[in-house]
Amino acid sequence: MISGTLRRLALPLPAAILLVAVAGAILDAGFPDRSWWILAPVGVFLMLLALLGRGLWSGLLIGMVGGLSFWLIHISWLTLYLGPVPWLALAGLQSIFFGISLALIGVVLEAGPRVWPSTLGRVGVIPVVVAGLWTAREALSSVWPYGGFAWGRVAISQSESPFNSLVAWVGMSGLSFLLVWLCALALQLVRETPVRLTVRAGIAAAAIAVLLIIPAWPTVQTGQARLAAVQGASDAGLFARYSPGQILADHTSATLAVIDEEVDFVVWPENASDIDPLRSTDAAKNLDYLSRTMGVPIIAGTITQRDNKFYNSSLLWQEGQGAVDIYDKVHPVPFAEYMPDRAFWRPFAPELIDLIARDYSIGTRDNVFDINGIMAGIAICFDIADDQLVQEMVDDGAEIILAQTNNADFGRTDESVQQLAIARLRAIEAGRTVVNISTVGTSAIITPDGATLDSLPTWLPGAMVQTVPLSSTVTPAMAAGRGIEWLVAGLGLAGFVLCSLNELRARRNRARSV
Repeated sequence: MISGTLRRLALPLPAAILLVAVAGAILDAGFPDRSWWILAPVGVFLMLLALLGRGLWSGLLIGMVGGLSFWLIHISWLTLYLGPVPWLALAGLQSIFFGISLALIGVVLEAGPRVWPSTLGRVGVIPVVVAGLWTAREALSSVWPYGGFAWGRVAISQSESPFNSLVAWVGMSGLSFLLVWLCALALQLVRETPVRLTVRAGIAAAAIAVLLIIPAWPTVQTGQARLAAVQGASDAGLFARYSPGQILADHTSATLAVIDEEVDFVVWPENASDIDPLRSTDAAKNLDYLSRTMGVPIIAGTITQRDNKFYNSSLLWQEGQGAVDIYDKVHPVPFAEYMPDRAFWRPFAPELIDLIARDYSIGTRDNVFDINGIMAGIAICFDIADDQLVQEMVDDGAEIILAQTNNADFGRTDESVQQLAIARLRAIEAGRTVVNISTVGTSAIITPDGATLDSLPTWLPGAMVQTVPLSSTVTPAMAAGRGIEWLVAGLGLAGFVLCSLNELRARRNRARSV
């Protein structure tokens, strides 16, 4: 028996579908560009509310609708040059993940009060299971299929909220878990009729207060570096028309504007040299001249071809020595930088598939450069969203993170600020300065506390010249690695299994009694 009575709060199915569709749009509004971070938990709460009273299949339908509502808005930037097919395909895939996870959550919300019938069990356990299932979905879709798509995690909406410092303690997945836990706790408290309203309100306020009073993890500065991060404002997009060498010339010109600055190194964005200096004498001479004149190494993004393979690469270029180190992008973007299972997918959209004329190979080199004693982690574009790659660079001694990117394919859409939000959270999570440098913006230098030290206007050439802190701090999130993610996801899946077994047992008992 369940002690006390729960409010059902179950909506008719059409009303629940309408509510979750609105909730998806509200959830997106919590992310950049709007960055109304408070709306993200509101959207999650409304999605959970729409699931009350639902079974597995109706929960799947509601989850799919909510997922489509969120994803179609959230990644609408894909349509700018590529049209609706990639947008619909990616949004549809992510919505399947969304639908399955919300269907499982619906089962827990319905059966959970019978599995944990006491008030303490309902309030204490069900929110943990719900948040664990949500986090498990985010974790899975971040790595699978084809390396996953680590976008749209609830944690990313909080890059500029009072909760952002928690990411240094629990990581991206842990922050998502805590936010969804708060939403699920609020929902359970609304359902609890035996508990006085003042007590329920007090529990909710105390839960929020506990998370807000956790202090930021202290970052110990172990040194400093003065750098120049150069944005050439080059339209290096897929369909851009430019003469060979123009993008290299744009970044050279923007670098020459700060040629008199005394810095430790210069960092250019992804694809900043549209001619490979490993194969072009002229491009090599260009980098040699800049490195010699400024007296420092240049970290330049380019496309390299070695052993009949293409790589999206970052070069550590030293005058007179050439590329003394190379990082090849470990996480090239499927259906953009390479075409997985080309023969299978081509019949569905041959014109789009053929746009990917060459497949970039997956890099195998480590992602840390030793820049005259400064250990710099290198992330190329979507690398910054990959938990494992960030973990590896910190484990290998990175004192600063250089996030090189080319956002020209997405124009002035939300994509670049969504990526900057990820970079901001990475700075806090890893306790490292992150230099997010783009061909066209949004370019910014983020300090380990999440503050913006410097930034550049989008689509205008310029350079950020700043002295930034270096650190070898190991935050709890970096120390724990993926352990927190496995723990909370495991709790969610274990709770779902218990609820499912309870439902099966109840069905057998009903069948016997007939």
